[in-house]
Amino acid sequence: MSTVLSVKKREAGHRSTLTQLRKGGAIPAVIYGYNLDSTPISISAKEFRKSILKNGQNSVFPMDLDGKKVNVVVSEIQQSSLRDEVNHIDFIAINMSEALEADVPIKLVGGSVGVSEGGILMQPNLELKIKVKPTDMPEVIEVDITKLLIGESITVANIRETIDFEIVSEDDRILATMMAPSVVVEEADSTE
Repeated sequence: MSTVLSVKKREAGHRSTLTQLRKGGAIPAVIYGYNLDSTPISISAKEFRKSILKNGQNSVFPMDLDGKKVNVVVSEIQQSSLRDEVNHIDFIAINMSEALEADVPIKLVGGSVGVSEGGILMQPNLELKIKVKPTDMPEVIEVDITKLLIGESITVANIRETIDFEIVSEDDRILATMMAPSVVVEEADSTE
């Protein structure tokens, strides 16, 4: 499990107060969920970034909230569209013994036969919704595409039996598809 994140309670404030926090190197956030009322907090931007890089966004983060240890997951991260900085974070306090739903990134692995034949690999969905205990949460779900031929697709139904946890997404959700290469037909010169 990751290192304990230190947070401070904050007053729910005006935009200027939140701007002051961000300028001071903190991120305004809120924590709510299991055995906890909605509480506005602030967290060090540097500490949060380091923890995300080390453990990934789907990890369980132990948090120290006024001496009370709380296990949380990231529910939402709001980022600035102009700068690479986090504006706000929603944390959900969780019960470690209960399964929870989470969107986990899909990673396509293997060299596809279809690509070697000139096909174009498409990945229409980048995440898969699963239900799993927090301690068993994977960082990514690997989908093997080595046997994917031109004109074929891999759906949730194709991988459901190979995954060790419950998949919430529907069976017809496409994870990868191999498109035929487009052929450019040059027009014959009509002046001949």
